[in-house]
Amino acid sequence: MSVIIQKASIVDLQTLYKIEQGCFTTEAFSKKQIASLLRAPNSVSLLANASGEVAGFVIGLVYECDGIKIGHVVTVDVVPKYRRKGIGVKLLEKAEKEFKCKGVEICYLEVRADNVAAQELYRKSGYVEVEWLEDYYCRGGHGIRLKKTLLSHGPEI
Repeated sequence: MSVIIQKASIVDLQTLYKIEQGCFTTEAFSKKQIASLLRAPNSVSLLANASGEVAGFVIGLVYECDGIKIGHVVTVDVVPKYRRKGIGVKLLEKAEKEFKCKGVEICYLEVRADNVAAQELYRKSGYVEVEWLEDYYCRGGHGIRLKKTLLSHGPEI
């Protein structure tokens, strides 16, 4: 199966919204929220095209905090029939590459505490747990914040 990762834009809104609704329940972003993320000037929005159809997408944001550029993966969605085929990893890797091109040093993301498959994917990709998020998604829907260093400044000479 050939997978092509390409930039997503507002023209992909309906497709991405449909995928979001299929991947998440109460935590799903609304169409308006996805549109806002796609239009944000600091957005990194990518989709995976497999066999002529959108198989998943990732949206991240870049911002600066205390002089350090931060990347935040807001959502990674993979259509159920395409899961466990490496698409999530490809989307994440391409998003990280885009982040690095923008000078991002550290990347964060959140995952449900009960989503073991996603946690495994993120840990295999080099993310480490940094914070427990009590009731992050909803009452009883705990989360975990993960972090990965993308660019590090070596010792100054």
